[in-house]
Amino acid sequence: MANSGQISTPLLKIENLSVAYGPVIALRNVNLELTANNLVGVIGPNGAGKSSLLKGILGMVPQSGKVSISGKSLDQARQRISYVPQRSEVHWDFPITVEEVVMMGRYRQIGWIKFPSKTDRRIVADTIEQVGMYDLRKRQIGQLSGGQQQRVFVARALAQQGDIILLDEPLSGVDTTSQEVIMQLLEKLRDEGKLIVMATHDLNTAARECSCCCCINHRLVAVGAPQQIFKPQVLAETYGGSVLTVNNGEISKDTTLIIQ
Repeated sequence: MANSGQISTPLLKIENLSVAYGPVIALRNVNLELTANNLVGVIGPNGAGKSSLLKGILGMVPQSGKVSISGKSLDQARQRISYVPQRSEVHWDFPITVEEVVMMGRYRQIGWIKFPSKTDRRIVADTIEQVGMYDLRKRQIGQLSGGQQQRVFVARALAQQGDIILLDEPLSGVDTTSQEVIMQLLEKLRDEGKLIVMATHDLNTAARECSCCCCINHRLVAVGAPQQIFKPQVLAETYGGSVLTVNNGEISKDTTLIIQ
């Protein structure tokens, strides 16, 4: 999916991606092409395969199919992807500071037996500043609020300086201020040429902020601009129920979507 209808080489290409956990099929035969300068929302009900799609792109789960980045295999170009997991998957009691968490995003460049350079430290400081956490950079991660913790993990992803940023429910359970900080930053990164892929259960945010949305329910139900695909029939197929859309089904900043 390219912006403004222009045809360009996909930054991320997914071919026949399937994910299975033993006999349970989480995702089946997903085919998708996404270009740079995009903020893509991945939507669907709980357990529909949104997280499995992101982890499948990264090669973190049992899968089949092919993922390529600018025509190169995942093994050749994995360093171009940054990832922010769900907060529930992180052990927040680990005794590590904000600064140390974000520095982990530089390990691919530093190597495991070397020390951070001045450039690495500058990048870490800059990314912490971007998420509004510089004054708390020496604070242990477990002492932060949920929204602050999420901002730190976004900063860690930014420190990797990847061209593709995958985020799994980055706005879930965080305060309004953190949501605004994160979304403003993602929009800025999109405008700078990044591909942002964000799994979210928030249809209203996806409708307002995303240039493209992928509807997932163990398969790719639909993909396109929110104004094109956020229709009752598509959303009902995605969520397995009836969908009420106000404003006669047209998506706008004042639209509220309710899954029944």
